[in-house]
Amino acid sequence: MKRNLFFMYSISFFQGMVFYSSIATLYRQAAGISIFQITMIESISLVLSFAFEIPWGVLADRIGYRRTMIVCSALFFISKIIFWKAQGFADFLLERVLLAIVISGLSGVDTSILYLSCSEDDSQRAFGIYEGLGTAGLLSAAAIYTVFIEENYRAAGFLTVISYGIAVILSFGLKEVKATQKGERMSFGHSLTILKETLFNRSLLFLIAGVAFLSEVNQTITVFFNQLQYTKAGMSARLISGVYILMTLSGLVSVFSAPLTKRLKPKFFGAILFVVCIFSCLMLAFTDNPFISVFGVLLVRVCFSLMSPLGTELQNKVITTIDRATALSMSALIMDLLAVFTNLVFGKLAEFDLSTAMCFGGFLCILGVGLYLNGLKKLGC
Repeated sequence: MKRNLFFMYSISFFQGMVFYSSIATLYRQAAGISIFQITMIESISLVLSFAFEIPWGVLADRIGYRRTMIVCSALFFISKIIFWKAQGFADFLLERVLLAIVISGLSGVDTSILYLSCSEDDSQRAFGIYEGLGTAGLLSAAAIYTVFIEENYRAAGFLTVISYGIAVILSFGLKEVKATQKGERMSFGHSLTILKETLFNRSLLFLIAGVAFLSEVNQTITVFFNQLQYTKAGMSARLISGVYILMTLSGLVSVFSAPLTKRLKPKFFGAILFVVCIFSCLMLAFTDNPFISVFGVLLVRVCFSLMSPLGTELQNKVITTIDRATALSMSALIMDLLAVFTNLVFGKLAEFDLSTAMCFGGFLCILGVGLYLNGLKKLGC
């Protein structure tokens, strides 16, 4: 349904418009919470996301994906109101609790709506546009903040509330794509059956693990290690801020994922992206040059932006159960568990030596490409 695609793209854009994204930590500190409290809240939020992941998938398959999107968009909106008005630890904790509920609720539902609203051949393109518009929303908000808002943190919070309010309104325009039956209930036994199907679907597990490793390398290097690498290379805070905009812009390449995949085929295109990431990690491990450092981080970001729509499409293709949201939630849970392990190793290695941590990123990409290619082989791709 083209109508659904329009509304999903629009929702992605407006939910990407987080006007305080570049000063989120400063915003919280100005409202009276410390860095330690911020990290504590993030940890609690991560645990809650794990806890809500599968129950939300089960519920979404029972009440329908449209209703789930509406509920989650409304909770998202409420969480932004709380963030806007927050004045201490308890308020920000409440905001993150709601956010954990929302993220686990949307997990698998948004991509299921996109996948079921277009032909199978166009799904990767739809995922790429969806992610690209989210990035475009973030860039638009960052530009408005820089030009008009400057250091008025609360104004940034208020504009984010307005943007998310628009997203709630847009969610009512969606049409249901999953048939539900009145009085239908999800038994515990059926949930276990889907979990068993997921765990014993080797193609899906290999693909999940392969993409998860690339995802964690991207998340760790482009969000956390990049600043350490830039500092190591002698870059100023002003220059690092400018590079942040460049990195955000690079996320727009996701719209090219589908045409490139069709030209090169999933096996060859995916392998190229993994190999480039391996090269980038090793390059970052052995340089303190600012230009090479920025180029290396940029390559990681671009590769994941191109892989993400392809990985999402392949996961949807492998799933055979009609309870798609539940299966995708279980896939997300497996990816989250892998993320916990890799985060701990990354953090410990970085404390010892940043170059060693970058090499570990390259090692994860080597594992990732092997798993990815094995998953495709079992799919006959």
